[in-house]
Amino acid sequence: MSTQGKTIWIDLDNTPHVPFFKPIIRELTLRGCNIRVTARDAYQVCDLARHMGIPHETIGRHLGKRRLLKVFGVIDRAIKLVPFALREKPDLALSHGSRSLVLAAKLLRIPSVTITDYEYTKPLPLFMSSSWKMVPELIPPESRNFPLNRCLTYSGIKEDVYVSTFEPDPVILGQLGVSDDAILATVRPPATEAHYHNPKGERLFEAVMELLTGESNVRVVLLPRNERQAAWIRTTWPHWFKGNRTTIPEHAVDGLNLLWHSDLVVGGGGTMNREAAALGVPVYSIFCGPIGAVDMHLNETGRLVLLRDHEDVRGKIRIEKRPKETHLLRETSFALRQIVCHVEDILTGRKL
Repeated sequence: MSTQGKTIWIDLDNTPHVPFFKPIIRELTLRGCNIRVTARDAYQVCDLARHMGIPHETIGRHLGKRRLLKVFGVIDRAIKLVPFALREKPDLALSHGSRSLVLAAKLLRIPSVTITDYEYTKPLPLFMSSSWKMVPELIPPESRNFPLNRCLTYSGIKEDVYVSTFEPDPVILGQLGVSDDAILATVRPPATEAHYHNPKGERLFEAVMELLTGESNVRVVLLPRNERQAAWIRTTWPHWFKGNRTTIPEHAVDGLNLLWHSDLVVGGGGTMNREAAALGVPVYSIFCGPIGAVDMHLNETGRLVLLRDHEDVRGKIRIEKRPKETHLLRETSFALRQIVCHVEDILTGRKL
């Protein structure tokens, strides 16, 4: 059975999903699939999707960090996704952890696949979960929170899916007003609205920023999660922005390109840190939630440094220029091929 003419519905629920799904969309389209995309109006999802040329329909938005609002937001958005699904009649629904897509697909009896790479995300009850789950094989079977006969795996990390085709563009430095001789540090604050947020991460974030902005030759590009967080940072620590030592981009930027041109990266979440690790950029994590198997692997292999306290901030961060060698792969990654093959097998009934 062929995938020709099959319709796949992809939902972009968070910013990292945009670069992740771009090569998947390309590969599935080459195999004759019709791709229909929805996007949540949250963080920089829609801006980045437009920037990357992914046609999409914007449905639903982020309602805030309170637990009740989060639950209501998932259900409300699932209901709003139903008319889209009824109109497009997808054969399969695919996301990287979009709960609203899973609920809408479940309601309409559409087979669905949830890709995830963090085992401590609170799972939906099994009677409300997706038909299939896909995870990196680095996550041990006992931590996958899903029936193993419906759980598929891929090699490496999810960032391998799209980093392999990345090509640097130095124009970004001029756009951000960063000179060639400056040490560029890209910093992502903790996700204060996430269910796994630990206030310790904010204290580490402050310590990191005090260290970096105290160096005259360092320029910090700060990537807040949303406008509320940006306003809070500007109001609380205005001295970080004096003399243009810290810049918050006005519009969505190509994250991989920014990371590649950075001399070091500090992140309070997962995806950006792993992207930097995949690119070979020195990266330091101030994430203080439960550490997943993927990040533990990167830390143990020296590709990521976990910062646990202020002593680590002062003692482990190396503030220096790094050599930028363009030795990146220029071929489709093995992880991408595995994910696409899994999707094809589900569509054609080979995975039942």
